[in-house]
Amino acid sequence: MTDVLRRGRASLAFSFFAQGVAFALLVTRIPAIQDQYGISDALLPAFLAAVPVLAGVGSVCTEQLVKRVPPSHVLRWSQPVVLLALLGVGAGDALWEIGLSLAAFGLAVGALDASMNMLGVSLQHAYGRSIMLGFHAVYSLGGILGASLAWVGAHWDLHLFVSYLPVVVVLLPVALVGSRWYVDGGGPGAEEPKEVAGAQPVAFKLLLPLCLVMTFAYIGDSTVSNWSAKYLEDVLGSSEELATVPYNVYMVTTLLGRAIGDLGVRRFGAVAVVRLGSVVAAVGFAVVAVAPGAWVGMLGFTLLGLGLCVLVPQTFAAAGRLFPGAADAAIARLNIFNYVGFLIGSPLVGALGDAWSYRGAMLVPMVLVLVTLLYARSFAPQPDRYGDGHERPRTADVGRGSNGL
Repeated sequence: MTDVLRRGRASLAFSFFAQGVAFALLVTRIPAIQDQYGISDALLPAFLAAVPVLAGVGSVCTEQLVKRVPPSHVLRWSQPVVLLALLGVGAGDALWEIGLSLAAFGLAVGALDASMNMLGVSLQHAYGRSIMLGFHAVYSLGGILGASLAWVGAHWDLHLFVSYLPVVVVLLPVALVGSRWYVDGGGPGAEEPKEVAGAQPVAFKLLLPLCLVMTFAYIGDSTVSNWSAKYLEDVLGSSEELATVPYNVYMVTTLLGRAIGDLGVRRFGAVAVVRLGSVVAAVGFAVVAVAPGAWVGMLGFTLLGLGLCVLVPQTFAAAGRLFPGAADAAIARLNIFNYVGFLIGSPLVGALGDAWSYRGAMLVPMVLVLVTLLYARSFAPQPDRYGDGHERPRTADVGRGSNGL
């Protein structure tokens, strides 16, 4: 394995980490943001929904942009915009300022998520073995750190700008320096995307199963992030302090599952790992739905972290294998369904909980996650991609153009 690829892997891992920190700092300080800008409860959902909607637009634009410049260029400049937009969120006090900052954050985060996963899939192909779960494990680690820093800011009652500024000051220059070592699909030193011989268009019919899996995974994830505390306190009768624990446990088990998940893919293959993850996640939702008390409920959320954590990274990797001559376009389109799931999940569970019961509402994401089993074969490596087993026997040349892996 060349030093160029190792440096590319390390620099991309830091980008995943920085994005995990930034996103967690935004979403975990929503009450403080609402207070700082005087956003009403009626208006808050519109502001929150704007971020994933604009992120989807950013992902669509990235699909077109990478036809002209390598994904590394998109990531190199979208990550600073995300960090500066986060700082902008903390700096203002007028509604137009928060609107502008969130719009910049949303558009840039869509471009960042898409280009980051393009480079991750490209590097996985270059390595010839599963490494995508490792990148997403680092993202989870960043999310844990970001949530911890947000707790410190809230505990000390820091102004958002004061809370965000040290993080941006540290992450921004490191991300810019590290971007020098990104590795595109065209290989070390590639500057412009090249046409790939035999490149096929992205047929949505073939991509649809992966889009559904991505949506279901994020419906499950948003259910945990938005409803775990309320569920534990209101349904299972826990204390307010204990109700904050499930999401932290979920994040930690997500990190652990992703940290070891690549080993599972290398040993048993992506199909087996996705099937196991789907079953474990479904069991987690079932345990949450029938839990007699808070501690059993936390066991269910623990299982959810272990199960859901493998689905998203493997979905991106499967898209790269399915469309080897148009992987960047496939990943950009697939990334949109990340935000679709995020938009659907929380309102769906809330509406079902109010109209029926929150226990019953937990069964809906359980069923959706189980549907993933029907599409598990979409995660199988193609015969000419990774050799006869689950990995290629040696590292391959990555000089196939940034639009083809």
